[in-house]
Amino acid sequence: MAKTRVFISFDYDHDSFLKIAIVGQSKHEDSPFELADWSIKEHIDDNWKAKARTRIKSVDVVCVICGEHTHTATGVSAELKIAQEEGKPYFLLKGYADKTCTKPKSAFVSDKLYNWTWDNLKILVSGGR
Repeated sequence: MAKTRVFISFDYDHDSFLKIAIVGQSKHEDSPFELADWSIKEHIDDNWKAKARTRIKSVDVVCVICGEHTHTATGVSAELKIAQEEGKPYFLLKGYADKTCTKPKSAFVSDKLYNWTWDNLKILVSGGR
């Protein structure tokens, strides 16, 4: 069975550890997903956005990992906006259980912030949201 291709968006400046954590989870034997190219650490210009759009269009779902400063992460907000424009399914994952995590500015009020557990992640990647 083909694994779900996931684009990961996260705040490079504050939450790089979270990317490492989800990469590890993607390598579990029972993981239903594989990571495609994740966020791009480049200056946000039209070329950067074009690269992000190409990558987002090639995946099945976008996972936005939210930390304490995600609301200030311009790149995360731009990637989520691209996913919305492209009609890609996405979900917001709470990066830290013990911290107040924020949504990107482009998130809708109705977008739920899901707890990051292995069981939840598998459900979310498979479309359960």
